[in-house]
Formats: sequence, C-alpha cells, structure tokens
Amino acid sequence: MLILLAAIFILHIACICLLLAATIHNAWWMTDTMSTDIWARWILIGGKWSYTEIPGHYPKEYLQVVQASSVLACIFCILGLFVFVAQLYTIPKGNRFLFTGVFQLLAWLCIMIAASIYTNIFHKDKEQGWYGASFILAWISVCLTFISCITYFTLRKKLA
Repeated sequence: MLILLAAIFILHIACICLLLAATIHNAWWMTDTMSTDIWARWILIGGKWSYTEIPGHYPKEYLQVVQASSVLACIFCILGLFVFVAQLYTIPKGNRFLFTGVFQLLAWLCIMIAASIYTNIFHKDKEQGWYGASFILAWISVCLTFISCITYFTLRKKLA
C-alpha cells in the first residue's frame, strides 16, 4: 500500500510540475526566430531574445481564458495535493478520496479548456511555425491529470 501511495504522490507531483512548466515556459508556438507563450512573445534579434508584447491581432478574450484556465489548473492541482495529504489523516477507513478527485477533475477541466481553446483559436492558418514544448506539456498534463483524477475517485483508504 505504501508503494501505491508513493506512486500516486509522484504522479500528482508530476502533474503539478508539468502544469507549471506549461503555464510559465515561453514555448507554446515557435518559429526559427520567434517564441510565443500565453503571456508574451520573444523574438530573436542579433542573437539575443527580446521580449515583446503579444500581437494586437490575437483575440484578447480567448487569450485571457487560456491564461486564466492554465493558472486555475495549477492552483487546483496544488490544492488537490494538500487535500490528499489531509484526507490521508482525516477520512475514515474504507472511504474514497472523492474531495481530492474533485480538485484533480477541476484541474483537468481547466487545462483541457486552455489547451483546446489555444488549439482551436490560435495559429490555425499559419504555415510557418510549430507548436512548442509548453503546448505539448499542456496536452500531456491533460492526460496525467485525468489519470490522477480517476485514480483518486477509485482509491479507497485501506481498511486494515
């Protein structure tokens, strides 16, 4: 049982790390001379990366939804870890970790919304460029937080 708890804890920590990396790192959309994230754009000028604002033609409402959803996913996942540790000591034996599962479900829903909107709204018609590492990490986070959510919903506190 201790190995199972350690594996679940490590999965949860991995979800948090991936969500934070996807939210903070500046690589959602890339070209050879430009890197864009959900916060700013970086342009390579003379061998140095220069910070610039997000272009004005980006739909600001959708960008704010992606930003807010990404941050909320991080918050819900971190809170879920604290709730999991608290539930280890407070819930009666034989009960499920439903409250922790709800936090992971909310984190999954938020990062799914952020990644889906970014996929559907931004860079659809661009032929030059590719989705960067942060975008890929966001989609990996979608999968891992869903697995974590299902794990918490099915996990029971050991009876003996």
